[in-house]
This record gives sequence, C-alpha cells and structure tokens, in this order.
Amino acid sequence: MKSTVTGRRTAEVTVHPRPIASIALPLLMGALLALSGCDDGVSPSNGDNGDRPSNLFEGIQCSVPNGDFLGGGVGSNAIPSLQNPPLVAPDHSDAAYVADDDRVIGVIIDGEPVAVPYWIMYKHEVVNLDPPTGASVAVTYCPLTATALAFDRTPIGGAELGVSGALFRNNLVLFDRNDEFSLWLQMWGQARCGARDGTVLPQLPTLDLTWGAWKRLHPDTRVVSSDTGFNRDYSVNPYRIYEQVGNEGTVQEQSNPDSRRLNKERVFGIPSDRPDGGAAYPFFELDAGSQSTFAVHDFVNATSVVVFWDREAQGAAGFRRNLGSETLTFSGQDGGFRDAETGSTWRLDGLAVSGPLEGERLVPIAEAYTAFWFAWTDFHPDTQLWTR
Repeated sequence: MKSTVTGRRTAEVTVHPRPIASIALPLLMGALLALSGCDDGVSPSNGDNGDRPSNLFEGIQCSVPNGDFLGGGVGSNAIPSLQNPPLVAPDHSDAAYVADDDRVIGVIIDGEPVAVPYWIMYKHEVVNLDPPTGASVAVTYCPLTATALAFDRTPIGGAELGVSGALFRNNLVLFDRNDEFSLWLQMWGQARCGARDGTVLPQLPTLDLTWGAWKRLHPDTRVVSSDTGFNRDYSVNPYRIYEQVGNEGTVQEQSNPDSRRLNKERVFGIPSDRPDGGAAYPFFELDAGSQSTFAVHDFVNATSVVVFWDREAQGAAGFRRNLGSETLTFSGQDGGFRDAETGSTWRLDGLAVSGPLEGERLVPIAEAYTAFWFAWTDFHPDTQLWTR
C-alpha cells in the first residue's frame, strides 16, 4: 500500500526520542506507570519470559525510516501480554467487570466466539490464544491509535507476540518470541525489522463494539476473565483523557496531519494497496442519520463493498456485496439490515437471520479495522474519506 516504504531501506535502527506533541508529559507518564510500575511485576505464567534484550533495536535491521520509531520509555516486560488467559461465560462472576456499554474486541476463532474487553487491553495490549483446535491467534489493541486487530500466528510457527515498548507513528510495535525475533507494526500486520522483515500475518475479522451488542450476536460467547494472574485494576482506563474526541494531542508528531476530521474521531477503515489509498468512514458521519442502522455502498480495492453501522453497538463492519453471482443492495431497517434483492434481514456481523437467504453469510473484509482518524491517515495518507 502507498503508505508503506516502497524502496526498502535496510539499516541499523537508532531510536531517537521525539518530542511529545500536544499532550502533557505527566499524562503520558501516568498512563505508562499505571500499566507497569504501579502494579505487580511480570507473572512467570503469563508475562514476557525476559529473554529479549533491554534494547530491542540493538543490532537489528529494519526497512522503515529510523525517525518514525519512538522509544516508549518502558521495556518489553513492562506491558505484559497474556498467554491463554481463562475464558468464562458472560454470567460468570469473573465477567462482572464488563458492563454492557463497555467496548470489547469480538473475534471468531475456529467457530467459537471470544470477546476481549478494552479493560484487559488497556493493561496488556496483546492476548495470545491457542485453543485445542490448533489455532494460534493474537488479539492486539493499541490504546494510542484505538486499533484492534487479530492475527493468525501460524506463519511464525505459532510463536507468541509481545509488546516491545516502542512506538511507530504512535502505533504498537510487537515482537515475536522466536530465537531470531522480529518487530511487527500492528497497523500494517507486517514485520519491518529483524529476521522476518516483510512477512505479513493474516488477519482475522474482528468486531469492535459494545459488550451488550456482542452478547446479542453471540449469547454463547466466552470472555477473558478478570482473573488473569496479574494484580491489575481492570476498572481503570489510564487513557481516558487522551482518547477523548476533543483532545487533539498525540504522543509522536503526526507524519501526515489531515484536518478533515478531528484527530480522535474513530473511523472504520478499509486499507488498500491500490492508488485510491483505501477508504475511511467516520463514526460521526455514519451515526448522523435518524435510523439506528445504516449501510454504505462503496467501491474499494476494485471490489463492491458495504459498510454496516449499528448505533446501539457503536460499531461498524465491512463486507463484500457479492453473494454468489448476485450483488446485494442494503438498507438499515428495524435495528438490522435488509437487502433489496431478496428482502432478507441481516445482522451487523453479516449473517442473514430471516428471509430467502437465512443462514447465509456475507464475506467479511478481514483487513478492515477501526482507528483514530489521525492514525488512519498517518498509515494511509492517500485514503478516500466518505461523508454523507
């Protein structure tokens, strides 16, 4: 995609701390301390195993510009990822920490629905899951860019992903727990430093929405338990001020400032490696109509797509409009979506729940995700912006 570095630049990276842009230093440090030093140390059963060097960049080769990195001020053990935390039913006492209007990251792993609450991700950022079916998945969240992406870890031998402590254009930099480890840029889903430079991890479709909405879609879901093995307060959001839509501040200076939307407005984005640069659908625009559900038809990546918006879920999802040989046209109706061609009714997750197509599923755009506007444009500077 055009936002990546097309001419590969290979050099040893020296991380030069860059100025904090428009955000008070005490706020940033308070958030970092809340995630690390103010809690317990790393749990041997769940945390990073300590085999990474204190300077992850020492001697490593990267194919992205040095200046886009920022040392996060914490080591690779300070924000500990979770490895196979307990998963419980919604009515379990260890799920009581999640309220219906709290946000979760919903993912289907080998047919089983799993929810990872933001409360967990504020303190861990990565949850590695290895169900008995043999799948190897990493659910990741970057609070600074509001990006939730899930990756298939099979291409790296199922190795766990951890939090490096560094940032790339404000975004989470991951590392894999291999003997010859690499550094991965979350919003590209790609290694850009180390032995696997250029390797792309396949994405799993995710839904970024409220817990109540996810439970309505999947009453049989399981959710990450509050009993993670760490002494963390999962009722505290250290990024509460930072993520407010009126706060324009970012940690790193923006590489592609774009004033068409507020920095911290969430957008649903569809990436592209074509000259159109993909497309972004702002939450405020999606939610501007009188109906609680809304459908946008577009043409991205040479493909006819539809974006569903659900006000109650406060979430969006993207799908291919083609189902077999037919291209469907949708409208929001009665809290769901209806196609004009057959009159079938559809849910936010692309499942037809009534009508001639009942039981059919739309093909999700797995690489699509939600992000803050400033982050989306930093990674996708040629993006198309949809407005009503």
